[in-house]
Amino acid sequence: MIDWSAEQRALREGLAPWLEKLNAGHVERDAAAAFSHDGWRILARAGVLGLPFEEKWGGLDQSLLTTMYVLEGLGEGCRDAGLNFSVCTHLVSTGVPLQHFGSPALKERYLPRICSGELIGAHAVSEPDSGSDALAMRTRAVRDGDDYVLNGSKAFVSNGPVAGLFTVYARTSDRPGPLSVTAFLVERDTPGLRVGAPVAKLGLRTSPLGELSFEDCRVPASRVLGRPGGGFLVLDHVMRREILCSFVVNAGEMRHRVARCVEYARTRTQFGRPIGSYQAVAHRIVDMEIGVETARHWLYGTARRMAAGENVTRDIAMAKLVTSEANVASALAAVQVFGGNGYMAEFGIEAELRNSVGSTIYSGTSEIQRNRLASLLGL
Repeated sequence: MIDWSAEQRALREGLAPWLEKLNAGHVERDAAAAFSHDGWRILARAGVLGLPFEEKWGGLDQSLLTTMYVLEGLGEGCRDAGLNFSVCTHLVSTGVPLQHFGSPALKERYLPRICSGELIGAHAVSEPDSGSDALAMRTRAVRDGDDYVLNGSKAFVSNGPVAGLFTVYARTSDRPGPLSVTAFLVERDTPGLRVGAPVAKLGLRTSPLGELSFEDCRVPASRVLGRPGGGFLVLDHVMRREILCSFVVNAGEMRHRVARCVEYARTRTQFGRPIGSYQAVAHRIVDMEIGVETARHWLYGTARRMAAGENVTRDIAMAKLVTSEANVASALAAVQVFGGNGYMAEFGIEAELRNSVGSTIYSGTSEIQRNRLASLLGL
């Protein structure tokens, strides 16, 4: 694996003083489905929200690999998985495309507030009738003078109920194919935009998710990210980094889960012996360890190849598939290792299982990843 520098390790270890405050009350917040605004401000002060952004905007100007390394540490140390997920959505779905595709004026207007956490970013791609089939989106944006007029709706918008800035993808042409979609930055208080209430969900409850609706919503043409018709270039740039950053957080969570299971298996006794001395328990934990190390191998290896300019279409699909399914298997194994305690909310293990299920769905389902890999194999 990678030999991390002293500076990179210091960035990751710099999270340690903040973890006690981040973790306080996380079980109760999960039960209440409450987003932690205090935790958000803590992560802003810790520099996490500015990791990949240029220093002139208030960021830390770190590489993709370093950003991932710190985010893995966040997953390992912070037990509020919803907050971790909201951070990745904010960084990758709004900040990253703004830095790469935004005009100088857009960067100056928004990036300082992205880095400081004043603005929470959200991603609006999926729609009620199209889901993962982004090419089937119906939200339209029609040019009218210096503005675009948006009409339609978006579903499954992570951070939506608390966001101040949305990256919105809308159809700007009737032509078939990806060149018909454009990406826009839309502020929350834009007339014609309605932000729905949080929607209850199985896991990641502290990361609010909701719907958006647009009714004659006028957005200045200057808020286009990239160029008109170039929305799928933006989306492809985002999704690759979203998978790497979101799922390296999962790898950190899996690493913590293994350590917790090892400690529990050493100290919990049944029939006069530590449960870790039983092969059935020990092998289960070994499989968890193999899963997390395999996931880390794919995530960091893919990031290195992408940074080197290589084609990583296959690698991204495999990294996402391997990590998400290992995450679910790991969480289910942890429930079994902890037994009755794993089933109780107070231990937080059952929440990890609920949280893990979403990883096989968001950022492209496991089925989509397998279809993509099958296509690359010529099937």
